[in-house]
Amino acid sequence: MDRPLLLRLLEEVRSGSVTLEAAAERLARVLPGAPGAEGEGPAHETTFRIDHHRALRCGAPEVVLGAGKSPEDLVRIAAEVLARAPRLLVTRVDAARAARLLAALPDAVYHERARCVTVERAPSPPGRKGVLVVCAGTADLPVAEEARVTAAALGEAPEALYDVGVAGLHRLLGHLETLRCARVVIVAAGMDGALPSVVGGLVAVPVIAVPTSVGYGLGLGGLAPLLTMANSCAPNVTFVNIDNGFGAGYVASLINRPG
Repeated sequence: MDRPLLLRLLEEVRSGSVTLEAAAERLARVLPGAPGAEGEGPAHETTFRIDHHRALRCGAPEVVLGAGKSPEDLVRIAAEVLARAPRLLVTRVDAARAARLLAALPDAVYHERARCVTVERAPSPPGRKGVLVVCAGTADLPVAEEARVTAAALGEAPEALYDVGVAGLHRLLGHLETLRCARVVIVAAGMDGALPSVVGGLVAVPVIAVPTSVGYGLGLGGLAPLLTMANSCAPNVTFVNIDNGFGAGYVASLINRPG
């Protein structure tokens, strides 16, 4: 939506010919994929178009996947997002791409273990409590950290409980109060993928299981823990794809938002 259309809509609201609810619905409506669609950024040599209205439709702004993009395109995309939004989250950023982003955006922060870059250019309210990120072992930390950074970028104040896998169950059981205070729990685990079911049996909230590609032998790159989580006997456990910390953090934020 350009400025003249926005001014016309505001004038209609002021005159009473359009209700506030109708105006909000019109602002949130975007025609996906249509040239010149409302909320769609300009095409850049057909390589990318920024969806500036995604926050209105989905409650969160567009997140940029760093993997597969050239450092030059990634910098241009980040600049285009920040031209109309005060916040930015870029996931799956390796060291070389991170260096280019930090050089172009001095206020950017590189979360190395999470492989994410964030920018925060506006004051935000205190993060919402309620999201807990749990991981089985230190090798699962990159996925768990991606989930934590994602949730934080979406307005949460996630807590972390790491290296509490089932091989040393006492490490988890020593934090029962922390587990039971959460409104949603993300559990990242590789190997046999058993930890989410154990957590699910201890809490009365949704548990988002994240299978990781960590393990010995025939783990099949995370397929083994994925199948375990898909067959969990704890009915409050659901799961995302292998190594998808971003997806887990995003869904956890949606669950934790006030109604």
